[in-house]
Amino acid sequence: MLVLLPPSEGKATAEAGAPLDTGALSLPGLTAARETVLAELVELCAADETKAQEVLGLSDGLRGEIAKNAGLRTAGTRPAGEIYTGVLYDALGLASLDAAARRRAERSLLVFSGLWGAVRIGDRIPSYRCSMGVKLPGLGALGAYWRAPMAEVLPEAAGDGLVLDLRSAAYATAWKPKGEVAGRTATVRVLQSKIVAGVEKRTVVSHFNKATKGRLVRDLLSAGLDPAGPEELVAALRELGYAVEAEAPAKGGKAWAVDVIVTEL
Repeated sequence: MLVLLPPSEGKATAEAGAPLDTGALSLPGLTAARETVLAELVELCAADETKAQEVLGLSDGLRGEIAKNAGLRTAGTRPAGEIYTGVLYDALGLASLDAAARRRAERSLLVFSGLWGAVRIGDRIPSYRCSMGVKLPGLGALGAYWRAPMAEVLPEAAGDGLVLDLRSAAYATAWKPKGEVAGRTATVRVLQSKIVAGVEKRTVVSHFNKATKGRLVRDLLSAGLDPAGPEELVAALRELGYAVEAEAPAKGGKAWAVDVIVTEL
């Protein structure tokens, strides 16, 4: 199983630790592309703070992120699983997983990133600010920039099992599973169910979405479940107590759509 996750806007600070070594990160086929984005981002943030703030879409309260980006090559690093924070990662609770579940997480979780393309949770990275929606002056939109290198690397990383896609829309632009890989991919949507005037209403709510996805991954890892494909995923989630509805694609080469229905957080 390969689980595709979005990053978090908020990130822990890596005050100490060895400096970045892009050559030591997982998915070495992305190294050249990572170096290109890194060089562009560092140069932008070191040369023109005002332009960097505009390009990165930062509020005045986040201007400190620009200096952080300018110093990425010498900044301390921590495992990506410790750098990423926020609702999904709080619910996932990597630090409190038992040893076996943690090993499964290190093998199966892949976090997408505007700067790194994608990293595994054990990869050492510095804290940074660069979303997939950013358009760097020399590279353009990062979602489009990453498509070619991702297309070269991700099919092999996907192996021959389930691809569980929990990414937000912006990060899904960087890689879309195709062909045989798409056929064993499940994209998950979390819907909140409420009864209004005696009628059920379902809506997508961001907080429910992120927290439920984090718990869902944690439960799969903790239970040692490794679904081989979307049908097995649906069965596993129901076994874990989730209310799940699934729709198989009308034709081959398309991902399954899986809805997880929640009533409360």
